[in-house]
Amino acid sequence: MERDEVYEIKKFKRNFFHHNLYVNTFQNHLKEHRFIESLHRHDFYVLVLFTNGTGLHKIDFDTFDIIKGSLFLMQPGQIHLWELSSDIDGYIVFFSKEIYNLHFRDKKIEEYLFFQSSKNNPELVLNTVEMRQIQPFFELMVNENQEDQIQKKDKMLNLLDCILIEILRIYNVDSNHLTSTYNHKLKEFELLLEQYYRTEKSPSFYADKMAITLKHLNRISKNILNITITELITRRVILESKRIMVDQNKTIAQIADELGYSNYSYFSKLFKKNVGITPTEFVNQLKN
Repeated sequence: MERDEVYEIKKFKRNFFHHNLYVNTFQNHLKEHRFIESLHRHDFYVLVLFTNGTGLHKIDFDTFDIIKGSLFLMQPGQIHLWELSSDIDGYIVFFSKEIYNLHFRDKKIEEYLFFQSSKNNPELVLNTVEMRQIQPFFELMVNENQEDQIQKKDKMLNLLDCILIEILRIYNVDSNHLTSTYNHKLKEFELLLEQYYRTEKSPSFYADKMAITLKHLNRISKNILNITITELITRRVILESKRIMVDQNKTIAQIADELGYSNYSYFSKLFKKNVGITPTEFVNQLKN
């Protein structure tokens, strides 16, 4: 089991705008950054569109097949690993939350539904029509990156947003008023969860923070995701525990303590109930 690394955009050659944006063809990206084929995570957002080749992409312990038309959408903190064929190609874009939010001001990257953690499916497989709609924007970004024209930053960020809008259209989200209101509340919960999940496990804590009843918060979660708030909290804790377990330098007891469980036995039982094996068994699987 390899220890995962956290990569910053500045680690990648040809990044620009103060290490906040990076774009390349995937083949050229691999030539300069072979290290991306080992287990790692990023502190930025990642978009990858594959136009040729095959392989596997492992994201947060789920495995996805790579084919022509595979589009991956990754959020900061997700662990991933590539296994790629020699003829792999496509486009890859990295960008920070800060450069996007500061540029657009009236909207935030985390408000895009496909970047909401509870509903995030990191993979889309595009059909021929969808590829024809979205691929030119990636190509324009790569070409613009190679030029040194005025308003380069503005053009590249607007091209990036065009890509995100096309992805949102592909998601084909129901935009009726009730769903829109519930999505907004669910996003509010997710932001609180990211802030407090290590210390606060009670659903009532989050309902109180949002100034709504727990019954209503559960109604929102059941309506959008068909699971309870308790299940969402547990799912987030278990995912983080798996990510930390990739690091060989921490014991299970240390991980439990880091996630707010002073009772190691309780954490171990919770993990087994949700994963099907004990934390120790999971670590041994990673080693193998």
